[in-house]
Amino acid sequence: MAVNAHRTKQHLGYVPQEVALYPDLTARENLLFWGRLYGLSGARLQARVASVLELVGLSERAGQRVVTYSGGMKRRINIAAALLHEPELLVMDEPTVGIDAQLRSHILNTVKELNRQGLTIVYTSHYMEEVELLCDRVAIMDQGSIIATGTVAELRNIVGEESQITMTLQNWQADLAELLLALPIVSRVVPHGNELVVASSNPSLALGSIASIFAEHGVIMRSVQIAEPTLETVFLHLTGRALRD
Repeated sequence: MAVNAHRTKQHLGYVPQEVALYPDLTARENLLFWGRLYGLSGARLQARVASVLELVGLSERAGQRVVTYSGGMKRRINIAAALLHEPELLVMDEPTVGIDAQLRSHILNTVKELNRQGLTIVYTSHYMEEVELLCDRVAIMDQGSIIATGTVAELRNIVGEESQITMTLQNWQADLAELLLALPIVSRVVPHGNELVVASSNPSLALGSIASIFAEHGVIMRSVQIAEPTLETVFLHLTGRALRD
C-alpha cells in the first residue's frame, strides 16, 4: 500500500533542536506563516495561533519580534509552531537544551499536559532525568542504533545494580561492618569517616535490619539517602562510556 508522504506529514509535528523561526518577524507573524504552510487559514488559523500562544505562556509577548526573545522564549514559540495544526504525533528533539531551570520546568510541564490530553510524543534527550520523568517507554540509542527498549523499570533491571544507601552516622564502630555484611541483603559496606555507604538489592528491608544493629550498639543515624539505579547507569552499562553529544 502506497504511503502519501504529504498527507502523513500533516499528522506530524516537529520541534527541532535548533530554533527554526524568522527573527525579524514577531512571534504571532511566525505562527501565522507556519500555520499557512500547514494549510490553516481564516478564523481557524487565528484561533489556533491564540491557543498555542496561551499554551506556551506568551500571549502577552506575541507582538514582539523574535530577535528580542530569550533562548527559552524562542524554544517555546518553536513548540507552539509545531502544535498549530493539532498533530497526532509530536517529535521533540532536545527541546530544553541551553535554557534555565524555570523555563525547563515550564516546557516539561507542557509536555506532560499535552500527553495527558492524548497527544503521542517522541521525545529525544541526553538528560536522563527528563526521560525518567516523562516517558512511558524508552529506547536507548548508541551510534545511530537502538540498543535497548522498554519501560524505565525494565531498563533498570538490565543493570541489576543494587541500590546505594548513604548514611551519616554518630558513634560508628568499624567492627560493625562485619555484622552488616553478614546480612543476606547487604553486599557491600564502605565507610567514609562519619558516612557509611551500603549496597543492597532491597534497601527498605536492609534499613530495618541495619537500624536494629545500630540500636544495639549505640550508633545514631543522622541522615539516610537511597539512590536507585538510573537510566544513565543503564546507558553506561550498555555502551561502556559516558553520555555523548
